[in-house]
Amino acid sequence: MKKTKHKKHKLLLRNLTLDDYDNLAVLMEHVYDNLGGAWKKDQYISQITRFAQGQIVIEDNGVLVAAALSMVVDYYQFGDAHTYAQITGDGYLTHHNPDGDTLYGVDIFVHPKYRGLRLGRRLYDARKELCRNLNLRRFIAGGRIPGYSKYAENLTPVRYIEEVKNREIFDPVLSFQLANGFHVRKLLTNYLPIDKESFGFATLLEWVNLDYNDTEPTVGASKKSVIRLGVVQWQMRTLTSVEELLKHAEFFIDAVAGYHADFVLFPEYMSAPLMGLFNDKHPPDAIRALAGFSSEIRNGLLEMAMSYNINIIAGSLPEYSNHELYNVSWLLRRDGTFEAQYKIHVTTDEVSCWGVQGGDALKVFDTDCGKIAVLVCFDSEFPELARLAVLQGAQILFVPFWTDTKNAYLRVRYCSQARAIENECFVAITGSVGNLPHAENMDIQYAQAAIFSPSDFSFPHDAILAEATPNTEMTLIADVNLDLLKQARTRGAAQNLAKRREDLYSLEWR
Repeated sequence: MKKTKHKKHKLLLRNLTLDDYDNLAVLMEHVYDNLGGAWKKDQYISQITRFAQGQIVIEDNGVLVAAALSMVVDYYQFGDAHTYAQITGDGYLTHHNPDGDTLYGVDIFVHPKYRGLRLGRRLYDARKELCRNLNLRRFIAGGRIPGYSKYAENLTPVRYIEEVKNREIFDPVLSFQLANGFHVRKLLTNYLPIDKESFGFATLLEWVNLDYNDTEPTVGASKKSVIRLGVVQWQMRTLTSVEELLKHAEFFIDAVAGYHADFVLFPEYMSAPLMGLFNDKHPPDAIRALAGFSSEIRNGLLEMAMSYNINIIAGSLPEYSNHELYNVSWLLRRDGTFEAQYKIHVTTDEVSCWGVQGGDALKVFDTDCGKIAVLVCFDSEFPELARLAVLQGAQILFVPFWTDTKNAYLRVRYCSQARAIENECFVAITGSVGNLPHAENMDIQYAQAAIFSPSDFSFPHDAILAEATPNTEMTLIADVNLDLLKQARTRGAAQNLAKRREDLYSLEWR
């Protein structure tokens, strides 16, 4: 099963360490060549020593490409009328107070070559999560307004900020911060005198932590247990290029990522809208021609996974190499890595019409939200696969499908719901809807996307977390709580996994 070569990203968000100084200095010199360059080493050592948890970096294959620095302060000791040097202790973070109530943003920067991947948003999300985990009231930062230099002759800084807020003017810093949920508390003067583009002015920005609990003691970071799933039930329509298909997919990825989903699931054979380009070919030749687009589609979606900070299950795409045709689902992680799950059980129609072959391995994938598995359509109808995946730690199963009739769809639906109940896991399914005229063997579609849970007291009474309107293009978004799975498996009414009679039977992969 040969894979097409692709320049691999591997994004990792982690805390900075003392050993990172030289590499971070290179990045800062590149970004801040007009603002004094990198921190001095003794400043950096002080930052890490005082609050290592607040110093975050993103690396790509070991190269530092973006970073965000912060500290905790008792904000009312400073108030709104402070300068950058005053509150940061000239960059040494001497005012960091573990018992403070406010996370203060010291710095954030991204290598210019990586600015299209929305790494800044990812860093802001990480600091908001830190704010929640430390149970702090707010996240405050002083923000540059570098675009002001173009308007200083005609607008006061206050008027400039209003124009940016009203979307009349775009500021590369302030517009980004407003889009990330911050509001402007006031204008700061002489905040950072060295900032000539902003004329020394800055915005005092605030993000309020709505999860703040003034009776709860400060706690450390906790492992994420609530995962947000998004599924796309999309209309099959004739498209004329890969670029058009990717734009169609990006619309849904953008929409789902806007709700901070961790995963988005697309249907099986998601590239089928391009089948109309091969109407003159026989079905076996048409599907092989379609496979020629698969690497480009996968790579485009991988860029979106990083850019929108969301893990993408790319439904499935045909793969043709060495005279062998497969149906392959792709896990495209938001850190830039990717892996494949080959459909194991291919349908009679896939074999007779196209000559698709079945894969020979079941994968359980590690993700930043725990272990998952992908069962492509017909694979969901074989209970052994789901059980093997769950026994290897999978807590969420994704089922991209393509069905043409309601009875075919119901086989996938009922079996997927059974997999959720018997394995006490979550299962998300989605397919495509509508018609593809003149696309032989893929001309009609029927689907109703859904997200299923175990059937127990902690879950919905019908074990359905969400379901779409049948045969309508739309998205579903639902949260799944992994802690509830632990409860169901240890204290639930049924405890299917725990009650297996392993003294009588066993299940193993040959």
